[in-house]
Amino acid sequence: MKTRITELFGIAHPIIQGGMHYVGYAELAAAVSNAGGLGIITALTQPTPKDMAREIARCREMTDKPIGVNLTFLPSFSAPPYPEYIRAIIDGGVKIVETAGRSPEQHMPQLKAAGIKVIHKCTSVRHSLKAERIGCDAVSVDGFECGGHPGEDDVPNMILLPRAAEALKIPFVASGGMADARSLVAALSLGADGMNMGTRFIATREAPVHDNVKQALVAADELQTRLIMRPLRNTERVLTNAAVEQIVAIERDKGAATTIEDIRHLVAGAKSRRVLQEGEMDAAAWSCGMVAGLIHDIPTCKELIDRIMREAGQIIRQRLGGLLAA
Repeated sequence: MKTRITELFGIAHPIIQGGMHYVGYAELAAAVSNAGGLGIITALTQPTPKDMAREIARCREMTDKPIGVNLTFLPSFSAPPYPEYIRAIIDGGVKIVETAGRSPEQHMPQLKAAGIKVIHKCTSVRHSLKAERIGCDAVSVDGFECGGHPGEDDVPNMILLPRAAEALKIPFVASGGMADARSLVAALSLGADGMNMGTRFIATREAPVHDNVKQALVAADELQTRLIMRPLRNTERVLTNAAVEQIVAIERDKGAATTIEDIRHLVAGAKSRRVLQEGEMDAAAWSCGMVAGLIHDIPTCKELIDRIMREAGQIIRQRLGGLLAA
C-alpha cells in the first residue's frame, strides 16, 4: 500500500508506532520497523541525552529500516534539556522525529537544518494548521478516543479526520482508536494517509512492559478508561485502577480548585513506571486508549502488521468493492 506517509518516511506500510513513556524502547521500535511500519523511540523515557544516544545505537543494531524518535514538549515538574536531546537524535542519524504536546516551533530550525522530517501530534484542526505553517512535514491527528492527552475539545475521529482532510495540505495519520484493519481502512476513507497506534502496540510480544499490563489490555473493554486532570486542562485518558479512582475522587471533591499537588503522587512518571515495568497495576495512573476494547490477543509486531495489511486488502477489495453495483 502506497500513501503519502509511506512515501514521506520510506516505509512499506502506513502504520506508525506512537511514542509512549516507558514503552517506546529500542526493541519495540525495531520490531515495528522490521515489520514494515515506523517504530518510534521515546526520548524522555531515557534519563539523559547520553542515554538517548545509547538507545538509538541499540536500536540501530536491531534494524536497518527507518526509525523515529518521539520528543514531547509538555508541562513537567522539571524541564528536560531539549536541545541536548535533539543533538543526540541528530548525531544518531535519525531522520524522523515525532513531536507532541506544545508547539515544536522554537526547535524547528535545529531539526530542519539536520534534514529531519517532523510529524507533530495534534488534537485539533487549528493546531494541525499551525504545525503546517511552522514547517512540519506531517501531522498525527489525535481524536478524543486516544490514550494519553486528547486535548480539551473532545472531538472524535469521525469528525476530526475529515475536517483535517479538508483543511490540510500536508499528509496526516489518524491516531486514537486505531487497532486493526478496520481502523486503517476507515482512516484512509476519512482522508488520512495512514494510522498511528499506541495502546495496540503495548499488547505485542516485543513491547518491553510487564505481562500484567498486556493481560489487562486483553481483558479490558472500551468502557474501562477514565479522563483525569480535566480541572487542570491537561486531560489524560488512562485505564481505570485504584490510583485512578483516587484521582477521580479528589477531582470530584475539589472541582475547579484541584491543583497538580493534590494528585502529583498518583500521576508522577516514576509511579507509572512501576505499573508498566514492574506490573504493579494499582500503583499509578497510566495512559490507555478506548481501543483497549478491540485488543484480544498479544501477537508479535510482524504478526499484527501483516494481519492488518492482509485484512485491509480484503476489506477494500471484497467488502467495499462488493458493495458497488455492477
